[in-house]
Amino acid sequence: MIAEALGVIAQGTPKLLEFGVSDQQAWDVGLACGGKVQVYVERIG
Repeated sequence: MIAEALGVIAQGTPKLLEFGVSDQQAWDVGLACGGKVQVYVERIG
């Protein structure tokens, strides 16, 4: 996720990043039910 966000910031074009989460990974990122994580990234300044 961080590498993707850094790429978006370097390009300067905003983007909605979406990542699927498996049941095992869900607890690591705080999604008790699994599902998806969406992160909107844009460069500011």
